[in-house]
Amino acid sequence: MAAPKTAAVGPLVGAVVQGTNSTRFLVFNSKTAELLSHHKVELTQEFPKEGWVEQDPKEILQSVYECIARTCEKLDELNIDISNIKAVGVSNQRETTVIWDKLTGEPLYNAVVWLDLRTQTTVEDLSKKIPGNSNFVKSKTGLPLSTYFSAVKLRWMLDNVRNVQKAVEEGRALFGTIDSWLIWSLTGGVNGGVHCTDVTNASRTMLFNIHSLEWDKELCDFFEIPMDLLPNVFSSSEIYGLIKTGALEGVPISGCLGDQCAALVGQMCFQEGQAKNTYGTGCFLLCNTGRKCVFSEHGLLTTVAYKLGREKPAYYALEGSVAIAGAVIRWLRDNLGIIETSGDIERLAKEVGTSYGCYFVPAFSGLYAPYWEPSARGILCGLTQFTNKCHIAFAALEAVCFQTREILEAMNRDCGIPLRHLQVDGGMTNNKVLMQLQADILHIPVIKPFMPETTALGAAMAAGAAEGVSVWSLEPQALSVLRMERFEPQIQATESEIRYATWKKAVMKSMGWVTRQSPESGDPSIFSSLPLGFFIVSSMVMLIGARYISGVP
Repeated sequence: MAAPKTAAVGPLVGAVVQGTNSTRFLVFNSKTAELLSHHKVELTQEFPKEGWVEQDPKEILQSVYECIARTCEKLDELNIDISNIKAVGVSNQRETTVIWDKLTGEPLYNAVVWLDLRTQTTVEDLSKKIPGNSNFVKSKTGLPLSTYFSAVKLRWMLDNVRNVQKAVEEGRALFGTIDSWLIWSLTGGVNGGVHCTDVTNASRTMLFNIHSLEWDKELCDFFEIPMDLLPNVFSSSEIYGLIKTGALEGVPISGCLGDQCAALVGQMCFQEGQAKNTYGTGCFLLCNTGRKCVFSEHGLLTTVAYKLGREKPAYYALEGSVAIAGAVIRWLRDNLGIIETSGDIERLAKEVGTSYGCYFVPAFSGLYAPYWEPSARGILCGLTQFTNKCHIAFAALEAVCFQTREILEAMNRDCGIPLRHLQVDGGMTNNKVLMQLQADILHIPVIKPFMPETTALGAAMAAGAAEGVSVWSLEPQALSVLRMERFEPQIQATESEIRYATWKKAVMKSMGWVTRQSPESGDPSIFSSLPLGFFIVSSMVMLIGARYISGVP
Protein backbone atom coordinates (compact mmCIF):
# COMPACT_ATOMS: atom_id res chain seq x y z
CA MET A 1 0.00 0.00 0.00
CA ALA A 2 1.42 3.40 -1.03
CA ALA A 3 2.41 5.79 1.73
CA PRO A 4 -0.05 8.65 2.19
CA LYS A 5 0.89 12.00 0.71
CA THR A 6 2.26 14.46 3.22
CA ALA A 7 2.13 18.22 3.04
CA ALA A 8 5.45 19.99 3.50
CA VAL A 9 5.15 22.46 6.37
CA GLY A 10 3.66 25.65 4.98
CA PRO A 11 2.12 26.26 1.53
CA LEU A 12 4.35 25.71 -1.51
CA VAL A 13 5.14 28.08 -4.37
CA GLY A 14 6.59 27.16 -7.77
CA ALA A 15 8.91 29.21 -9.97
CA VAL A 16 9.59 28.92 -13.71
CA VAL A 17 13.09 30.15 -14.53
CA GLN A 18 13.38 30.46 -18.29
CA GLY A 19 16.99 31.30 -19.16
CA THR A 20 19.03 31.53 -22.34
CA ASN A 21 20.62 28.10 -21.96
CA SER A 22 18.03 26.21 -19.93
CA THR A 23 14.59 26.14 -18.35
CA ARG A 24 13.98 25.12 -14.74
CA PHE A 25 10.99 24.69 -12.47
CA LEU A 26 11.58 24.86 -8.72
CA VAL A 27 9.25 24.46 -5.73
CA PHE A 28 9.83 26.25 -2.41
CA ASN A 29 8.32 26.09 1.05
CA SER A 30 6.84 29.58 1.46
CA LYS A 31 7.48 29.66 5.22
CA THR A 32 11.16 28.68 5.20
CA ALA A 33 12.29 29.38 1.59
CA GLU A 34 13.55 25.78 1.50
CA LEU A 35 13.96 24.36 -2.02
CA LEU A 36 12.02 21.06 -2.10
CA SER A 37 12.42 19.86 -5.68
CA HIS A 38 13.33 21.03 -9.17
CA HIS A 39 13.94 19.92 -12.74
CA LYS A 40 16.06 21.41 -15.53
CA VAL A 41 15.99 21.08 -19.33
CA GLU A 42 18.81 22.41 -21.53
CA LEU A 43 17.87 24.39 -24.63
CA THR A 44 19.37 24.70 -28.08
CA GLN A 45 20.41 27.97 -29.67
CA GLU A 46 20.50 28.55 -33.40
CA PHE A 47 23.09 30.70 -35.17
CA PRO A 48 21.76 31.06 -38.74
CA LYS A 49 24.36 33.69 -39.65
CA GLU A 50 27.32 35.40 -38.06
CA GLY A 51 26.05 37.48 -35.13
CA TRP A 52 22.51 36.04 -35.27
CA VAL A 53 21.17 34.16 -32.21
CA GLU A 54 17.73 32.53 -32.27
CA GLN A 55 15.66 30.04 -30.26
CA ASP A 56 12.50 28.11 -31.03
CA PRO A 57 9.63 29.54 -28.90
CA LYS A 58 7.82 26.19 -29.06
CA GLU A 59 10.87 24.36 -27.69
CA ILE A 60 11.02 26.91 -24.86
CA LEU A 61 7.33 26.41 -24.06
CA GLN A 62 7.63 22.62 -24.21
CA SER A 63 10.62 22.77 -21.85
CA VAL A 64 8.45 24.62 -19.30
CA TYR A 65 5.72 21.95 -19.49
CA GLU A 66 8.35 19.22 -19.14
CA CYS A 67 10.02 20.87 -16.14
CA ILE A 68 6.69 21.35 -14.35
CA ALA A 69 5.61 17.74 -15.03
CA ARG A 70 8.93 16.20 -13.94
CA THR A 71 9.15 18.34 -10.78
CA CYS A 72 5.63 17.30 -9.81
CA GLU A 73 6.61 13.66 -10.33
CA LYS A 74 9.62 14.15 -8.05
CA LEU A 75 7.42 15.73 -5.38
CA ASP A 76 5.07 12.76 -5.69
CA GLU A 77 8.03 10.42 -5.11
CA LEU A 78 8.81 12.42 -1.96
CA ASN A 79 5.18 11.95 -0.85
CA ILE A 80 4.56 15.70 -1.07
CA ASP A 81 1.07 16.60 -2.26
CA ILE A 82 1.29 18.96 -5.25
CA SER A 83 -2.11 20.40 -4.33
CA ASN A 84 -0.14 22.42 -1.78
CA ILE A 85 1.41 24.47 -4.63
CA LYS A 86 -0.65 27.65 -4.26
CA ALA A 87 0.98 29.87 -6.90
CA VAL A 88 3.59 29.98 -9.66
CA GLY A 89 5.98 32.80 -10.53
CA VAL A 90 7.80 33.33 -13.83
CA SER A 91 11.28 34.76 -14.35
CA ASN A 92 12.76 34.94 -17.81
CA GLN A 93 15.63 35.94 -20.04
CA ARG A 94 14.86 39.56 -20.84
CA GLU A 95 14.83 41.42 -24.19
CA THR A 96 14.50 38.17 -26.19
CA THR A 97 11.69 38.91 -28.62
CA VAL A 98 8.79 36.72 -29.75
CA ILE A 99 5.94 37.49 -32.12
CA TRP A 100 3.12 34.99 -32.61
CA ASP A 101 -0.30 34.43 -34.18
CA LYS A 102 -3.08 34.87 -31.63
CA LEU A 103 -5.49 32.77 -33.72
CA THR A 104 -3.28 29.70 -34.14
CA GLY A 105 -0.85 30.08 -31.25
CA GLU A 106 2.05 29.52 -33.66
CA PRO A 107 5.20 31.65 -33.52
CA LEU A 108 5.58 33.76 -36.67
CA TYR A 109 9.39 33.62 -36.44
CA ASN A 110 12.04 32.23 -34.12
CA ALA A 111 12.67 34.15 -30.91
CA VAL A 112 15.43 36.70 -31.53
CA VAL A 113 17.70 36.39 -28.49
CA TRP A 114 19.00 39.35 -26.49
CA LEU A 115 22.57 38.59 -27.64
CA ASP A 116 21.63 38.90 -31.33
CA LEU A 117 23.55 41.51 -33.38
CA ARG A 118 21.62 41.54 -36.68
CA THR A 119 19.99 44.88 -35.84
CA GLN A 120 23.21 46.93 -35.83
CA THR A 121 22.27 48.61 -39.13
CA THR A 122 18.77 49.27 -37.76
CA VAL A 123 20.32 50.92 -34.69
CA GLU A 124 22.62 53.07 -36.82
CA ASP A 125 19.72 54.23 -38.99
CA LEU A 126 17.52 55.00 -35.97
CA SER A 127 20.35 56.91 -34.27
CA LYS A 128 20.34 59.40 -37.14
CA LYS A 129 16.71 60.25 -36.31
CA ILE A 130 17.51 61.30 -32.72
CA PRO A 131 18.35 65.01 -32.27
CA GLY A 132 21.95 65.32 -31.03
CA ASN A 133 21.03 67.50 -28.05
CA SER A 134 17.91 65.61 -26.95
CA ASN A 135 18.06 61.85 -26.53
CA PHE A 136 14.37 61.38 -25.70
CA VAL A 137 14.74 57.58 -26.00
CA LYS A 138 17.23 57.38 -23.13
CA SER A 139 15.46 60.00 -21.00
CA LYS A 140 12.19 58.04 -21.19
CA THR A 141 13.54 54.48 -21.05
CA GLY A 142 16.86 54.71 -19.18
CA LEU A 143 18.42 52.72 -22.04
CA PRO A 144 20.90 53.51 -24.82
CA LEU A 145 19.85 52.77 -28.39
CA SER A 146 21.38 49.31 -28.81
CA THR A 147 20.92 45.92 -30.47
CA TYR A 148 20.36 44.56 -26.93
CA PHE A 149 16.76 45.70 -26.48
CA SER A 150 13.47 44.38 -27.85
CA ALA A 151 12.20 47.34 -29.91
CA VAL A 152 14.93 47.08 -32.55
CA LYS A 153 14.50 43.29 -32.78
CA LEU A 154 10.76 43.77 -33.34
CA ARG A 155 11.47 46.51 -35.88
CA TRP A 156 13.75 44.09 -37.77
CA MET A 157 11.01 41.43 -37.86
CA LEU A 158 8.48 43.97 -39.13
CA ASP A 159 10.90 45.00 -41.87
CA ASN A 160 12.18 41.57 -42.94
CA VAL A 161 9.73 38.73 -42.17
CA ARG A 162 6.74 38.47 -44.50
CA ASN A 163 4.81 36.19 -42.10
CA VAL A 164 5.05 38.89 -39.44
CA GLN A 165 4.10 41.69 -41.82
CA LYS A 166 1.02 39.80 -43.03
CA ALA A 167 -0.12 38.89 -39.49
CA VAL A 168 0.24 42.52 -38.39
CA GLU A 169 -1.74 43.73 -41.40
CA GLU A 170 -4.51 41.25 -40.58
CA GLY A 171 -4.55 42.03 -36.85
CA ARG A 172 -3.39 38.54 -35.82
CA ALA A 173 0.03 39.34 -34.34
CA LEU A 174 1.02 39.58 -30.68
CA PHE A 175 4.43 40.69 -29.43
CA GLY A 176 6.10 39.84 -26.16
CA THR A 177 9.26 39.00 -24.33
CA ILE A 178 9.55 35.39 -23.15
CA ASP A 179 7.40 35.98 -20.05
CA SER A 180 4.49 37.17 -22.22
CA TRP A 181 4.75 34.16 -24.53
CA LEU A 182 4.80 31.74 -21.58
CA ILE A 183 1.99 33.36 -19.58
CA TRP A 184 -0.25 33.67 -22.66
CA SER A 185 0.35 29.99 -23.51
CA LEU A 186 0.02 28.66 -19.94
CA THR A 187 -3.22 30.58 -19.29
CA GLY A 188 -5.00 29.18 -22.33
CA GLY A 189 -3.28 30.48 -25.47
CA VAL A 190 -5.84 30.73 -28.28
CA ASN A 191 -8.55 29.88 -25.73
CA GLY A 192 -8.42 33.06 -23.68
CA GLY A 193 -4.71 33.30 -22.89
CA VAL A 194 -3.71 36.45 -20.99
CA HIS A 195 -1.46 38.75 -23.04
CA CYS A 196 0.56 40.57 -20.39
CA THR A 197 3.97 41.46 -19.04
CA ASP A 198 5.28 43.11 -15.89
CA VAL A 199 6.99 46.47 -15.41
CA THR A 200 10.50 44.96 -15.19
CA ASN A 201 10.28 43.21 -18.55
CA ALA A 202 8.44 46.12 -20.17
CA SER A 203 11.26 48.43 -19.09
CA ARG A 204 13.69 46.43 -21.27
CA THR A 205 11.81 46.89 -24.55
CA MET A 206 12.72 50.57 -25.25
CA LEU A 207 8.98 51.21 -25.76
CA PHE A 208 8.11 51.75 -22.08
CA ASN A 209 8.23 55.03 -20.17
CA ILE A 210 9.84 54.16 -16.83
CA HIS A 211 8.47 57.35 -15.23
CA SER A 212 4.78 56.95 -16.13
CA LEU A 213 5.03 53.11 -16.17
CA GLU A 214 3.13 52.94 -19.47
CA TRP A 215 3.80 52.16 -23.10
CA ASP A 216 4.87 55.43 -24.70
CA LYS A 217 3.22 56.60 -27.93
CA GLU A 218 6.17 58.80 -28.92
CA LEU A 219 8.55 55.85 -28.57
CA CYS A 220 6.22 53.52 -30.50
CA ASP A 221 5.93 56.13 -33.26
CA PHE A 222 9.72 56.53 -33.34
CA PHE A 223 10.22 52.78 -33.82
CA GLU A 224 7.09 52.58 -36.03
CA ILE A 225 5.60 49.80 -33.90
CA PRO A 226 1.79 49.45 -33.68
CA MET A 227 0.69 49.69 -30.06
CA ASP A 228 -1.98 47.00 -30.47
CA LEU A 229 0.81 44.39 -30.65
CA LEU A 230 1.92 45.15 -27.10
CA PRO A 231 0.92 43.21 -23.97
CA ASN A 232 -0.90 44.76 -21.01
CA VAL A 233 1.53 45.85 -18.30
CA PHE A 234 0.96 44.74 -14.70
CA SER A 235 2.94 44.82 -11.48
CA SER A 236 5.45 42.08 -10.67
CA SER A 237 3.17 40.53 -8.03
CA GLU A 238 -0.51 39.99 -8.81
CA ILE A 239 -2.70 37.23 -10.25
CA TYR A 240 -2.46 37.32 -14.06
CA GLY A 241 -4.45 34.16 -14.77
CA LEU A 242 -4.77 30.44 -14.01
CA ILE A 243 -2.77 27.59 -15.55
CA LYS A 244 -5.15 25.77 -17.90
CA THR A 245 -3.48 22.40 -18.41
CA GLY A 246 -1.14 19.83 -16.87
CA ALA A 247 -0.39 18.85 -13.28
CA LEU A 248 -0.88 22.41 -11.98
CA GLU A 249 -4.17 23.14 -13.74
CA GLY A 250 -6.05 25.84 -11.83
CA VAL A 251 -2.99 27.22 -10.01
CA PRO A 252 -2.60 31.01 -10.41
CA ILE A 253 0.40 32.59 -12.10
CA SER A 254 0.93 35.53 -9.78
CA GLY A 255 4.55 36.63 -10.05
CA CYS A 256 6.58 37.87 -13.01
CA LEU A 257 10.06 39.42 -13.03
CA GLY A 258 12.87 39.63 -15.55
CA ASP A 259 15.55 37.25 -14.34
CA GLN A 260 17.98 39.87 -13.02
CA CYS A 261 15.25 41.68 -11.10
CA ALA A 262 14.08 38.34 -9.71
CA ALA A 263 17.61 37.73 -8.42
CA LEU A 264 17.63 41.20 -6.78
CA VAL A 265 14.41 40.28 -4.96
CA GLY A 266 15.70 36.79 -4.14
CA GLN A 267 18.87 38.29 -2.63
CA MET A 268 16.50 40.51 -0.60
CA CYS A 269 18.15 43.71 -1.82
CA PHE A 270 15.16 45.81 -0.79
CA GLN A 271 17.18 48.70 0.64
CA GLU A 272 18.57 51.58 -1.40
CA GLY A 273 22.27 50.94 -2.10
CA GLN A 274 22.09 47.14 -1.89
CA ALA A 275 23.50 45.37 -4.95
CA LYS A 276 23.89 41.88 -6.39
CA ASN A 277 25.72 40.36 -9.34
CA THR A 278 24.29 37.35 -11.20
CA TYR A 279 26.66 35.10 -13.15
CA GLY A 280 24.71 33.38 -15.91
CA THR A 281 25.04 33.41 -19.70
CA GLY A 282 25.85 37.06 -19.21
CA CYS A 283 26.75 38.96 -16.05
CA PHE A 284 24.37 41.49 -14.52
CA LEU A 285 25.09 43.78 -11.59
CA LEU A 286 22.05 45.62 -10.19
CA CYS A 287 22.01 48.25 -7.46
CA ASN A 288 18.72 49.25 -5.84
CA THR A 289 18.30 53.05 -6.12
CA GLY A 290 14.97 53.17 -4.27
CA ARG A 291 11.93 54.97 -5.64
CA LYS A 292 13.93 57.36 -7.79
CA CYS A 293 15.45 56.89 -11.24
CA VAL A 294 19.22 57.47 -11.19
CA PHE A 295 20.62 58.16 -14.64
CA SER A 296 24.17 56.98 -15.21
CA GLU A 297 27.06 59.14 -16.37
CA HIS A 298 29.24 56.05 -16.81
CA GLY A 299 27.53 53.69 -19.23
CA LEU A 300 25.07 51.93 -16.92
CA LEU A 301 21.36 51.38 -17.52
CA THR A 302 18.43 52.70 -15.51
CA THR A 303 15.74 50.07 -15.13
CA VAL A 304 12.65 49.17 -13.10
CA ALA A 305 13.77 46.83 -10.31
CA TYR A 306 10.33 45.61 -9.12
CA LYS A 307 6.80 46.65 -8.25
CA LEU A 308 5.53 44.12 -5.74
CA GLY A 309 1.79 44.71 -5.99
CA ARG A 310 -0.72 46.69 -8.04
CA GLU A 311 -0.94 49.45 -5.43
CA LYS A 312 2.71 49.27 -4.37
CA PRO A 313 5.36 51.75 -5.60
CA ALA A 314 7.89 50.94 -8.28
CA TYR A 315 11.54 50.65 -7.24
CA TYR A 316 14.40 51.32 -9.65
CA ALA A 317 17.93 50.06 -10.18
CA LEU A 318 21.16 50.93 -11.91
CA GLU A 319 22.36 48.00 -13.98
CA GLY A 320 25.62 47.03 -15.57
CA SER A 321 25.27 44.36 -18.27
CA VAL A 322 28.05 42.07 -19.50
CA ALA A 323 27.07 40.06 -22.57
CA ILE A 324 29.40 37.08 -22.15
CA ALA A 325 30.06 35.37 -18.80
CA GLY A 326 28.92 31.73 -18.58
CA ALA A 327 28.62 31.78 -22.37
CA VAL A 328 32.43 31.83 -22.60
CA ILE A 329 32.54 28.48 -20.76
CA ARG A 330 30.04 27.04 -23.23
CA TRP A 331 32.18 28.42 -26.08
CA LEU A 332 35.31 26.72 -24.71
CA ARG A 333 33.35 23.47 -24.53
CA ASP A 334 31.35 23.55 -27.76
CA ASN A 335 33.55 25.59 -30.12
CA LEU A 336 37.14 24.88 -29.02
CA GLY A 337 36.54 21.53 -27.32
CA ILE A 338 39.16 22.16 -24.61
CA ILE A 339 36.70 21.08 -21.90
CA GLU A 340 34.08 18.33 -21.96
CA THR A 341 31.77 19.72 -19.26
CA SER A 342 31.32 23.18 -17.80
CA GLY A 343 32.70 21.91 -14.49
CA ASP A 344 36.06 21.06 -16.11
CA ILE A 345 37.08 24.72 -16.27
CA GLU A 346 37.50 24.97 -12.51
CA ARG A 347 39.83 21.95 -12.51
CA LEU A 348 41.94 23.31 -15.39
CA ALA A 349 42.18 26.79 -13.89
CA LYS A 350 43.09 25.41 -10.45
CA GLU A 351 45.83 23.27 -12.01
CA VAL A 352 47.88 26.32 -13.03
CA GLY A 353 46.53 29.07 -10.74
CA THR A 354 47.49 31.75 -13.25
CA SER A 355 46.85 32.84 -16.83
CA TYR A 356 50.63 33.23 -17.31
CA GLY A 357 50.13 36.62 -18.97
CA CYS A 358 47.29 35.44 -21.23
CA TYR A 359 44.26 37.77 -21.41
CA PHE A 360 40.88 36.92 -22.91
CA VAL A 361 38.31 39.52 -23.96
CA PRO A 362 35.14 37.52 -24.86
CA ALA A 363 33.47 40.31 -26.86
CA PHE A 364 31.56 37.83 -29.04
CA SER A 365 28.56 40.18 -29.21
CA GLY A 366 30.46 43.44 -28.92
CA LEU A 367 30.96 45.06 -25.53
CA TYR A 368 28.02 46.04 -23.36
CA ALA A 369 28.38 48.27 -20.27
CA PRO A 370 30.23 50.50 -19.75
CA TYR A 371 31.38 50.77 -23.40
CA TRP A 372 28.32 49.94 -25.55
CA GLU A 373 30.71 49.21 -28.38
CA PRO A 374 29.26 46.88 -31.06
CA SER A 375 32.46 46.96 -33.13
CA ALA A 376 34.41 44.95 -30.53
CA ARG A 377 35.17 41.26 -31.04
CA GLY A 378 36.70 38.59 -28.86
CA ILE A 379 40.48 38.37 -28.60
CA LEU A 380 43.09 36.21 -26.84
CA CYS A 381 46.37 38.05 -26.35
CA GLY A 382 49.65 37.63 -24.49
CA LEU A 383 50.06 34.09 -25.87
CA THR A 384 53.47 32.35 -25.85
CA GLN A 385 54.62 28.84 -26.75
CA PHE A 386 54.17 28.03 -23.06
CA THR A 387 50.45 28.89 -23.09
CA ASN A 388 48.16 25.88 -22.83
CA LYS A 389 44.46 25.19 -22.32
CA CYS A 390 44.78 25.56 -18.54
CA HIS A 391 46.02 29.14 -18.91
CA ILE A 392 43.20 29.91 -21.33
CA ALA A 393 40.67 28.44 -18.90
CA PHE A 394 42.07 30.66 -16.13
CA ALA A 395 42.01 33.70 -18.44
CA ALA A 396 38.36 33.01 -19.29
CA LEU A 397 37.43 33.07 -15.59
CA GLU A 398 39.51 36.21 -15.07
CA ALA A 399 37.67 37.86 -17.96
CA VAL A 400 34.35 37.45 -16.15
CA CYS A 401 35.87 39.05 -13.04
CA PHE A 402 37.52 41.93 -14.90
CA GLN A 403 34.25 42.75 -16.66
CA THR A 404 32.47 42.77 -13.30
CA ARG A 405 35.08 45.17 -11.90
CA GLU A 406 34.47 47.57 -14.79
CA ILE A 407 30.76 47.58 -13.97
CA LEU A 408 31.34 47.97 -10.24
CA GLU A 409 33.65 50.94 -10.73
CA ALA A 410 31.07 52.66 -12.95
CA MET A 411 28.37 51.98 -10.36
CA ASN A 412 30.51 53.35 -7.53
CA ARG A 413 31.04 56.57 -9.50
CA ASP A 414 27.32 56.94 -10.27
CA CYS A 415 26.16 56.17 -6.71
CA GLY A 416 28.97 58.03 -4.97
CA ILE A 417 29.26 55.38 -2.26
CA PRO A 418 31.63 52.46 -3.02
CA LEU A 419 30.21 49.01 -2.31
CA ARG A 420 31.89 47.40 0.71
CA HIS A 421 31.08 43.87 -0.49
CA LEU A 422 29.39 42.19 -3.45
CA GLN A 423 26.46 39.76 -3.14
CA VAL A 424 26.57 37.15 -5.91
CA ASP A 425 24.36 34.41 -7.32
CA GLY A 426 23.87 32.31 -10.45
CA GLY A 427 25.16 28.97 -11.69
CA MET A 428 28.78 30.09 -12.10
CA THR A 429 29.08 30.94 -8.40
CA ASN A 430 29.51 27.21 -7.69
CA ASN A 431 33.02 27.67 -9.14
CA LYS A 432 35.18 28.46 -6.09
CA VAL A 433 38.17 29.49 -8.24
CA LEU A 434 35.96 32.09 -9.94
CA MET A 435 34.63 33.41 -6.63
CA GLN A 436 38.13 33.76 -5.14
CA LEU A 437 39.34 35.45 -8.33
CA GLN A 438 36.42 37.86 -8.12
CA ALA A 439 37.29 38.84 -4.54
CA ASP A 440 40.95 39.29 -5.51
CA ILE A 441 40.23 41.43 -8.57
CA LEU A 442 37.61 43.61 -6.85
CA HIS A 443 39.64 43.68 -3.64
CA ILE A 444 36.44 43.52 -1.57
CA PRO A 445 34.69 40.48 -0.04
CA VAL A 446 32.36 38.43 -2.24
CA ILE A 447 29.33 36.97 -0.45
CA LYS A 448 27.48 34.00 -1.91
CA PRO A 449 24.32 32.32 -0.54
CA PHE A 450 24.60 28.58 0.04
CA MET A 451 21.30 28.26 -1.85
CA PRO A 452 22.26 29.81 -5.22
CA GLU A 453 18.78 29.69 -6.79
CA THR A 454 18.00 33.28 -5.91
CA THR A 455 16.40 34.06 -9.30
CA ALA A 456 13.82 31.33 -8.72
CA LEU A 457 13.42 32.40 -5.11
CA GLY A 458 12.64 35.98 -6.18
CA ALA A 459 9.97 34.83 -8.64
CA ALA A 460 8.48 32.56 -5.97
CA MET A 461 8.45 35.37 -3.40
CA ALA A 462 6.62 37.69 -5.81
CA ALA A 463 4.07 34.98 -6.66
CA GLY A 464 3.48 33.91 -3.05
CA ALA A 465 3.08 37.49 -1.81
CA ALA A 466 0.47 38.47 -4.44
CA GLU A 467 -2.93 39.69 -3.28
CA GLY A 468 -5.33 36.75 -3.41
CA VAL A 469 -2.48 34.28 -2.72
CA SER A 470 -0.75 35.83 0.32
CA VAL A 471 1.23 32.79 1.45
CA TRP A 472 4.64 34.54 1.48
CA SER A 473 5.27 37.56 3.68
CA LEU A 474 7.72 40.18 2.43
CA GLU A 475 7.87 41.94 5.79
CA PRO A 476 11.55 42.16 6.87
CA GLN A 477 10.98 40.24 10.11
CA ALA A 478 9.30 37.37 8.20
CA LEU A 479 12.00 36.89 5.56
CA SER A 480 14.25 33.88 6.00
CA VAL A 481 17.90 34.89 6.29
CA LEU A 482 20.02 33.21 3.62
CA ARG A 483 23.14 31.41 4.86
CA MET A 484 26.18 32.90 3.17
CA GLU A 485 29.70 31.86 2.14
CA ARG A 486 32.31 34.63 2.18
CA PHE A 487 35.40 34.99 -0.04
CA GLU A 488 38.04 37.48 1.14
CA PRO A 489 40.74 39.02 -1.13
CA GLN A 490 43.99 37.05 -0.93
CA ILE A 491 46.33 39.15 -3.09
CA GLN A 492 47.85 42.60 -2.65
CA ALA A 493 45.90 45.53 -4.07
CA THR A 494 48.92 46.46 -6.25
CA GLU A 495 48.85 43.06 -7.99
CA SER A 496 45.12 43.42 -8.60
CA GLU A 497 45.67 46.88 -10.13
CA ILE A 498 48.45 45.64 -12.47
CA ARG A 499 46.35 42.74 -13.75
CA TYR A 500 43.31 44.98 -14.22
CA ALA A 501 45.35 47.62 -16.09
CA THR A 502 46.65 44.94 -18.48
CA TRP A 503 43.10 43.70 -19.03
CA LYS A 504 42.00 47.26 -19.95
CA LYS A 505 44.82 47.36 -22.49
CA ALA A 506 43.47 44.15 -24.04
CA VAL A 507 39.94 45.61 -24.14
CA MET A 508 41.19 48.58 -26.17
CA LYS A 509 42.71 46.17 -28.68
CA SER A 510 39.37 44.33 -29.06
CA MET A 511 37.57 47.42 -30.36
CA GLY A 512 37.09 48.54 -33.95
CA TRP A 513 37.25 45.09 -35.55
CA VAL A 514 33.92 45.50 -37.32
CA THR A 515 33.05 48.76 -39.01
CA ARG A 516 29.59 47.86 -40.32
CA GLN A 517 27.42 44.77 -40.58
CA SER A 518 25.84 43.79 -43.88
CA PRO A 519 22.07 43.58 -43.16
CA GLU A 520 21.68 40.67 -45.55
CA SER A 521 24.53 38.43 -44.51
CA GLY A 522 25.43 39.66 -41.06
CA ASP A 523 29.10 39.33 -42.13
CA PRO A 524 31.55 42.19 -41.73
CA SER A 525 31.78 43.81 -45.16
CA ILE A 526 35.55 44.20 -44.88
CA PHE A 527 35.92 40.47 -45.57
CA SER A 528 34.15 40.60 -48.93
CA SER A 529 37.28 41.85 -50.70
CA LEU A 530 39.65 39.23 -49.31
CA PRO A 531 40.80 36.35 -51.55
CA LEU A 532 39.55 32.81 -50.98
CA GLY A 533 43.09 31.70 -50.13
CA PHE A 534 43.05 33.96 -47.10
CA PHE A 535 40.10 32.06 -45.63
CA ILE A 536 41.60 28.64 -46.44
CA VAL A 537 44.95 29.47 -44.80
CA SER A 538 43.24 31.18 -41.85
CA SER A 539 40.97 28.19 -41.30
CA MET A 540 43.94 25.80 -41.34
CA VAL A 541 45.86 27.94 -38.83
CA MET A 542 42.85 28.17 -36.53
CA LEU A 543 42.21 24.42 -36.72
CA ILE A 544 45.86 23.55 -36.00
CA GLY A 545 45.90 26.08 -33.15
CA ALA A 546 42.71 24.72 -31.60
CA ARG A 547 44.01 21.15 -31.80
CA TYR A 548 47.32 22.22 -30.24
CA ILE A 549 45.58 24.04 -27.37
CA SER A 550 43.30 21.06 -26.78
CA GLY A 551 46.23 18.69 -26.65
CA VAL A 552 44.98 16.80 -29.73
CA PRO A 553 47.94 15.37 -31.72
